[in-house]
Amino acid sequence: MAILETPSGLPPKAVSALRRLRLTSVPEGVSFLLLLVCSVLKRTTDFNAVPVMGAVHGVLFILYVVFWADAWNRIKWPFGRAALYFVLSVLPTGGFFADKMLRKEEESGVIAARARKEQTGAPGQSTVAS
Repeated sequence: MAILETPSGLPPKAVSALRRLRLTSVPEGVSFLLLLVCSVLKRTTDFNAVPVMGAVHGVLFILYVVFWADAWNRIKWPFGRAALYFVLSVLPTGGFFADKMLRKEEESGVIAARARKEQTGAPGQSTVAS
């Protein structure tokens, strides 16, 4: 049995990879901005949350990079598009732009998957009326 592909060419696992990357991009962007604020506060006041915020941001950044690599592998983005998503992860507000772009890609993949499912009929559903 062949792997079900959406008309846009994205298999369901690729759509899942996009969703994971998108759901990680905003928290990573927020943590980066908070880390910058904490860095300024550390130098201007006695408040020092940089070690905690640095650890949180580090974990989120690593998750983003892992999910980015998975999405790149599954979707087979051209190098330029993959590089754009990576560069957006290292810019202070880039996570928000990445989320917007990834949402469009994800929605087109999900819509295409639903259309394909409706055309072929969902497995396990009976077409006989009772």
